[in-house]
Amino acid sequence: QARLVESGGGSVQAGGSLGLSCTTSSLVSSFNVWNWYRQAAGEQRELVATVTSNGRPNYADSVKGRFLVSVDSSANTVWLRMNDLKPEDTADYYCNLNNRLGDHWGQGIQVSVFN
Repeated sequence: QARLVESGGGSVQAGGSLGLSCTTSSLVSSFNVWNWYRQAAGEQRELVATVTSNGRPNYADSVKGRFLVSVDSSANTVWLRMNDLKPEDTADYYCNLNNRLGDHWGQGIQVSVFN
C-alpha cells in the first residue's frame, strides 16, 4: 500500500534539536508540495513548514529561524530539522504530500520538549 513513512522525533530538553524525515516510494508526481503539520494535545492541527519540489520553503511564524525544511526530490524524501526547541513545540508531527495524485499523510510522530 502506497504511503508516507515518517521517522525521527523523540524527546529532548528545551534548547535542543531533533530531526524528522518522511519518505515515500510511490506517491510523488512531477510537482509536489511537502508539508509538515503538528497537533498538540487539545489543539487544532497547524501547518509548520512547506517545501515544494523546487525547494522553496515557507514557515509558520512560530518556528521561523528555528526549523529548517528541505527536500530531496530524487529520493522522494523531506526532512524537518528542529533547532532551539521549546516546550510549546511538543506535538505529534505529520508529514503531508500534496500533488496531482492526491493528498497523502504520514502516520504521525511524537516530539516532546521538556524544561
